[in-house]
Amino acid sequence: MMPCCMSIRISALSGWISIGVHFLEILACDSSRKLRSVPVRYQPPDSLLRLRCLRTSTSRRTQTLENTMIQHLNLAGKVAFVQGGSRGIGAAIVQRLAKEGAAVAFTYVSSEEAALEIQGSITANGGRALAIRADSADEKAIRQAIQTAAENLGGLDILVNNAGVLAIASLNEFSMQDFDRTLAINVRSVFIASQEAARHMGEGGRIINIGSTNADRMPFAGGAIYAMSKSALVGLTKGLARDLGPQGITVNNVQPGPVDTDMNPGHGEFAESLKAMMAIPRYGKSEEIASFVAYLAGPEAGYITGASLTIDGGFGA
Repeated sequence: MMPCCMSIRISALSGWISIGVHFLEILACDSSRKLRSVPVRYQPPDSLLRLRCLRTSTSRRTQTLENTMIQHLNLAGKVAFVQGGSRGIGAAIVQRLAKEGAAVAFTYVSSEEAALEIQGSITANGGRALAIRADSADEKAIRQAIQTAAENLGGLDILVNNAGVLAIASLNEFSMQDFDRTLAINVRSVFIASQEAARHMGEGGRIINIGSTNADRMPFAGGAIYAMSKSALVGLTKGLARDLGPQGITVNNVQPGPVDTDMNPGHGEFAESLKAMMAIPRYGKSEEIASFVAYLAGPEAGYITGASLTIDGGFGA
């Protein structure tokens, strides 16, 4: 006899989203108005089966994501050279590249103790590192340092030009000596190191310049020459990208905003006024810049070149 009405109730042995067997209980009322219960096995639709993935624990999903990121950024077998790597952003870059599996050579001038400490820390953890004393204002020293790195570490795949100086003075007070030294280290050394490094690089090489958001915005007086030197890197990066693109070498420029370093400390003279100009009112961390450099050095950044990429907490927004 056909039921006069029907209601369907779906229940699960271990919850809606489970692997357990679902049961369909059909409650029908016949003409005598007597209820009868008919249990039948029920196969959940594909949509419910797909929802089972929601039962995966947060920790497992997080671990999978972390493993994927590490795999994508893995620089095992690569050799990196960091110009200016004993302090601040440079030191963070050296340590991050080493953490990603790269053998890293880096230069220093006066911070020998810090440089040797970084080298020792990396080697103690099973990595390969080489601290080289070289003044970035000295062409021969730069070229020799890169050659030494390539010979000792087995080639060169990644160059990071991080060396830089900051001289602040008004137009009337800025000396030609400071002018020449600013350009020699902030611009000329980048060209020299890139020229020398490219001779050792093959397909997949990476050149990463560390510029500054001051190339786009100089918010206080006295920084004209520094801003000019960092603006020059924007053009140099574009030109080198054109020159080296046919060889499969990418060239990019990272432009940090205010970062807490000894050059511009987070508690320094300009700190509070700079924080007030930022969408995220805090100084950046060297590790935040280093993580982006590691990405640009990795395989997933192979289609990025000639770009100036700003990391400034909204300083220029």
